[in-house]
Amino acid sequence: MAALQQTPISFRSKLPPPITSAATTFPKTLSFSLTRRFPVLRRNTGARMSASAASSYAVALADLAKSNNTLEATSADVEKIDKVFSDPSVFSFFMNPTIEEEKKRKMIDELAESMNLLPHMANFLNILIDSRRIDLINDVTKEFERVYNGMTETELAVVSSVVKLESQHLAQIAKTVQKLTGAKNVRIKTVTDPSLVAGFTVRYGNSGSKLIDMSVKKQLEEIAAQLDLSDIPVNV
Repeated sequence: MAALQQTPISFRSKLPPPITSAATTFPKTLSFSLTRRFPVLRRNTGARMSASAASSYAVALADLAKSNNTLEATSADVEKIDKVFSDPSVFSFFMNPTIEEEKKRKMIDELAESMNLLPHMANFLNILIDSRRIDLINDVTKEFERVYNGMTETELAVVSSVVKLESQHLAQIAKTVQKLTGAKNVRIKTVTDPSLVAGFTVRYGNSGSKLIDMSVKKQLEEIAAQLDLSDIPVNV
């Protein structure tokens, strides 16, 4: 397997530095209303309509953040929210129809304070609760990432490895993806995958359609194919 060189390479985004919530001053108009700032969508259980609704909310949130110069900070908050709502117990709490909406809004306030969310992010979550569309939150965060990447000319690269890679290795991977795609910026997400045995893989492109596979698992599969042993499981 080809090894990454040890020469440190710094990879800097050309975007302005992230805006921290402590240094951000929000105008009074940031306290938006549902009808003016975000789309009012009819409820529909169809997958296509749900995807469309999630996309509409994500675009509206990104547009608002961009107009108030908080796009970077909002993106960071969306990542926090995605992690919180990925917890099944948290998601179940907000989806439980027997729990009063007032209790859910109170929980949002507590989460916003503990995670130091921007004011409009807390408002956004309350809007989803009031509209009974909190079920879309995970789809909205994914759509927001797509919209954010488009706005900032950012290519997302998901790096999977057995162990955490060193920062200089990730920087080299980012630089390689940037050369391959011509993107202005490259954003790296890391995933631990023990099934790779050793090495790493990199997925990038539209919905991760392109793959760089430098894993031992891939090499073992290629060797098995060359020896016509594809039907024999390889145990490592």
